[in-house]
Amino acid sequence: MKKEFHGNFTQQEPLSEEAIEAAIKVMRHGRLHRYNVAENEASEVALLEQDFAKKFDVKFCLACASGGYAMTTALRALGINSGDKILTNGFTLAPVPGSIAAAGGEVVFVEVNEELLIDFEDLEKKIKSSKSKVLLLSHMRGHICNMDSLMSLCNSYKVRVIEDCAHTMGAKWDKKWSGKYGIIGCYSTQTYKHLNSGEGGILITDDEKIMARAIMLSGSYMLFDRHISGPDPEFFEDIKLNTPNCSGRMDNLRAAILRPQLANLEQKCNGWNKRYDHIQKELKGTKGLRLIQRHPKEHFVASSFQFLLPGLTSEAIQEFLISCAEKGVELKWFGAKEPTGFTSRYSSWQYAPKQKLVNTETILDGLIDMRLPLTFSITDCKIIAKIIKSEVRKLT
Repeated sequence: MKKEFHGNFTQQEPLSEEAIEAAIKVMRHGRLHRYNVAENEASEVALLEQDFAKKFDVKFCLACASGGYAMTTALRALGINSGDKILTNGFTLAPVPGSIAAAGGEVVFVEVNEELLIDFEDLEKKIKSSKSKVLLLSHMRGHICNMDSLMSLCNSYKVRVIEDCAHTMGAKWDKKWSGKYGIIGCYSTQTYKHLNSGEGGILITDDEKIMARAIMLSGSYMLFDRHISGPDPEFFEDIKLNTPNCSGRMDNLRAAILRPQLANLEQKCNGWNKRYDHIQKELKGTKGLRLIQRHPKEHFVASSFQFLLPGLTSEAIQEFLISCAEKGVELKWFGAKEPTGFTSRYSSWQYAPKQKLVNTETILDGLIDMRLPLTFSITDCKIIAKIIKSEVRKLT
């Protein structure tokens, strides 16, 4: 069958000339390692950390090798011990429970609701039963729960919150940036995220002791004074000799590529949301398809799009996916029993204790996901939505 759409769902927009020139400058002088600097020079990584901290109004920032490494470092910086129970959403991606396992923690999954958000009732139940004191909250696929209610609940039980903001850089709950509600916020700059350096991660906090430990863990050796977005040297005195070096630094080449993108983040966020809005409007009211409802206080960044096909059999959904693919629309499904690409589900991660999330499984069984790159035009988005709508109608 002839395709109706010819775009590429994994093709990101090219880097700007400014980013390319910044990368070339680093390659010409050859000082790629973040601590390899000329006299009186601040490295590109240190400058990126400074830029990021200023943009998101946070005291301290650390650039890492990946978002997953940032989360593992965050857990270690909180002093997680082997076997400590760590709470996280039942709907997330593998790097989240993976970071818990890497830090030596034991994953405790929490149910999610039909808005793809963590279920507060089950969260409170799991806090009590597990006695966990840490929640690694995943803003999965850019969906942000009521952060005021979540922090109230967690604070009442003295549960510290780490925010996984891999899909919410530049997003807010109410008037506050995603990543600033918890004690630590972690971001990703992997290719399919809001800033693109191929791989990369960023950790933020306002806590001096946590950031000092994170910097040591990241592999600073005794060069922590070169972190211009880090705490004063006094905060390293008691930890510098007993904190392990778990090298995971960002390099100057990636930081140079990221700094111009960070300056242009708002424009990119607006571009994603315009595309999201056009697809949302086109699919609204489609029988058999349920859109994800958003709270008015959730100021999201929509670099991907999700919808539900509730009540359909696995066979029907697979037929739908094949039909859409034949017309050029690449969709991912979180209901498959076996992992496919990035769409694994909590039951696939066998390094975590076996658990049963009845409500989450029902939701994942009908959950469809689609990347929304900025290389798509508004016309492209309308074509894609019409194809999805047409194929859904065939199922009902």
